[in-house]
Amino acid sequence: MLTLRVPSFRRAALLVLPLLVAVVILMSLPTAALAQPAQAGGEAQLHMPDLTQATFLGGTNGRTLLMWGLGVCALGLLFGLLTYSQLKNLPVHRSMLEISELIYETCKTYLITQGKFLLILEVFIGAVMILYFGVLEHMETVKVIIILLFSLVGIAGSYGVAWFGIRVNTFANSRTAFASLTGKAFPCNSIPLKAGMSIGMMLISIELVIMLFILLFIPGDYAGPCFIGFAIGESLGAAALRVAGGIFTKIADIGADLMKIVFKIKEDDARNPGVIADCTGDNAGDSVGPSADGFETYGVTGVALITFILLAVSNPLVQVQLLVWIFVMRVMMIVSSGASYFINHAIAQSRYGNVAKMNFEGPLTSLVWMTSIISIALTYLVSSQIIPDLAGDTTLWWKLSSVITCGTLAGAIIPELVKVFTSMNSRHVREVVTASQEGGASLNILAGFVAGNFSAYWLGLAMMALMSIAYWISTFGLVVAIPMAPAVFAFGLVAFGFLGMGPVTIAVDSYGPVTDNAQSVFELSTIEQIPGIAAEVKRDFGFTPDFEKGKDNLEENDGAGNTFKATAKPVLIGTAVVGATTMIFSIIVALTEGLKPERVINLSILHPPFLLGLITGGAVIYWFTGASTQAVTTGAYRAVQFIKANIHLESSTKASVSDSKKVVEICTQYAQKGMFNIFLTVFFATLAFAFVEPYYFIGYLISIALFGLYQAIFMANAGGAWDNAKKIVETEMKQKGTPLHDATVVGDTVGDPFKDTSSVALNPIIKFTTLFGLLAVQLAVSLTNERGATLTNVLAAVFLAVSIVFVWRSFYAMRIEKQ
Repeated sequence: MLTLRVPSFRRAALLVLPLLVAVVILMSLPTAALAQPAQAGGEAQLHMPDLTQATFLGGTNGRTLLMWGLGVCALGLLFGLLTYSQLKNLPVHRSMLEISELIYETCKTYLITQGKFLLILEVFIGAVMILYFGVLEHMETVKVIIILLFSLVGIAGSYGVAWFGIRVNTFANSRTAFASLTGKAFPCNSIPLKAGMSIGMMLISIELVIMLFILLFIPGDYAGPCFIGFAIGESLGAAALRVAGGIFTKIADIGADLMKIVFKIKEDDARNPGVIADCTGDNAGDSVGPSADGFETYGVTGVALITFILLAVSNPLVQVQLLVWIFVMRVMMIVSSGASYFINHAIAQSRYGNVAKMNFEGPLTSLVWMTSIISIALTYLVSSQIIPDLAGDTTLWWKLSSVITCGTLAGAIIPELVKVFTSMNSRHVREVVTASQEGGASLNILAGFVAGNFSAYWLGLAMMALMSIAYWISTFGLVVAIPMAPAVFAFGLVAFGFLGMGPVTIAVDSYGPVTDNAQSVFELSTIEQIPGIAAEVKRDFGFTPDFEKGKDNLEENDGAGNTFKATAKPVLIGTAVVGATTMIFSIIVALTEGLKPERVINLSILHPPFLLGLITGGAVIYWFTGASTQAVTTGAYRAVQFIKANIHLESSTKASVSDSKKVVEICTQYAQKGMFNIFLTVFFATLAFAFVEPYYFIGYLISIALFGLYQAIFMANAGGAWDNAKKIVETEMKQKGTPLHDATVVGDTVGDPFKDTSSVALNPIIKFTTLFGLLAVQLAVSLTNERGATLTNVLAAVFLAVSIVFVWRSFYAMRIEKQ
């Protein structure tokens, strides 16, 4: 069994010492000082209204209606489980099954290691929760324990769907590889998409069940803090799994890819001990990370809207109407996604079922648009029935539906814009290839930079346009129901609409790791070299295998997977940024005592700390990009060093399992080190900046969201362009092993950490910082009110010093040193 080291609990306890000191100081304060009330509007004071006070659909109360929602979630879970069973029972040759099970076993080892690591990170978050809720807010012990438990539920949710994702994908990869041998193209498309829908439906249904459980069964005065605890927990889980997975997968990918240049071997050569690690990384980075990230995205966006409604709406009846409407919309997304999938599958099967070649992007594109159209139609239909009269206004149902539609359209329009810069049919991608033909790796990289920068411009304008429409609609009477900052609520609904076809967004994202793995499983199985294999397959499975057509279809399908992995990234990062607006609002409400004009004026560049916070956020985004890429660079160096010394091209047909596991160990080691440094920097920097000055901290949160948006889009799409430029050279031009191929491989290795490490991890990092900031800034304000600014400033300096230590470690303790 592969054993991997993680940072010890003793080390974690030492690092959390500054927080424990703060707890001791606060517990030693006079009782009168501690008895002062916290700022009004904080998340600790959120109280869920009685859901039975409002009726819907001719007399059904809100609680009963949402109980029916649990039934729909059960159907979503059933869909996921039945699809899981169907994938498991699909035909597969033993040689391919052995490879996929080996990949799964290494993934299991990785995930178990990550699980231990997450528990260490929970120590830090738990200390702050105890300090804030238990010491400052004087919550009874049982209530603090419940909040901590729900933070663990959030972590378990992110972790659980990630595990489910790798199990489904490792079923699907070998079944897709084997199905390709029939010579038909459609199974290469339908199996990965079915696996993705299984993950998407399971993920959304579990997240919704947990949130409905809190809403329906947790007492109202406990529910608000439990939502916050749950959101912080799932955000922590997603951040850790996304960052560590992104580092892991790109160490392995670069290590395996560079061997093609060094030794002139084919893609996924079975003799390369880096290939199994690469396959594991496809799951760790492109399945585990997105699954946890998606789970967190849907949960956090919901919590942000719940928080907004409870803070900005004073009428309890309107609160209930909006809360029930929001959750009915979430249930509707399961129905629309499931219906769209079945309709799209039937159409695609009738069109492509028996063809040898197909456009693999076609069914994916039609599924996204079909789901978007059905979701929009159901949004208007269901809203007209659920909230025909909201706060005495019979027009708000279509206005709110129109705002959500802006986000739902974004979920379809953004992928189309991304394809302009990353698809194999993109002129930008083909320009990368053309540039490489004359200018080699140098012009390849520059052309990719151009694609990434242009993509950030157009996607940024698209998001701005849709948000502007939402803002415009919000000026037409939303203030009747939302008296406080209706435009901010509109922006939150746009983020909500981004996720209006959640299972499908996850499905097309999960399509990529299956197609990538399927190609690898085909090569690693060495099925072509098995004596009498054609007769065996004919006898046992009823068809004659066509190896060449199978390989061609798998390679082209991998290009479609690359494209649609790229399309999901801006949707998730866009949700993080737009949704962060809503979460930041709750901090603003608390700090400005309900948006008092004399306090709101501090939210401008005329208030120097606010401006300084804007500058600080940009600095942190660029540090994060460098730190995550540094971990990949150093880890890849070690992996390449090991692979070069242990690859045996003449004396073996396959790499040894022990050598392959050693590469996995190297990848995991540097993923852990990189994640530990990154997390502790973000954790202590958030505390430090919250303790410096509240309006400085708001500027910081706004800044990381905006800088992060454009940095992520640029990096993700530049990486996608480099990736598919290489794929064009391999599949269309058939020039593997040539100088042109070498140039595109170099570009792809540059793009690897761009698209799959730094860019994608910015999404959970932004949301974790904002959510954790809800606690941190309340903690700082309460402490300042009770003990004055001196102690707060001292603690800010201590936390900043600790964060800078880990900034230093993220480079100087991770740099490449010759041994």
